[in-house]
Amino acid sequence: MNELVCHCFGYTVRDIEQDLAAHGRSTLIERIKATLKAGESQCAVKNPTGC
Repeated sequence: MNELVCHCFGYTVRDIEQDLAAHGRSTLIERIKATLKAGESQCAVKNPTGC
């Protein structure tokens, strides 16, 4: 399950599953929000459909 879910941050289905198993919930959205808030997003470059 290495299907890419998030082009911008490179998260895969496996990343989400592992995060959920480790924390009892997914914390990846928190990481995404913090990165966006800090102005460090590269979505326009990494995501083929843009942000």
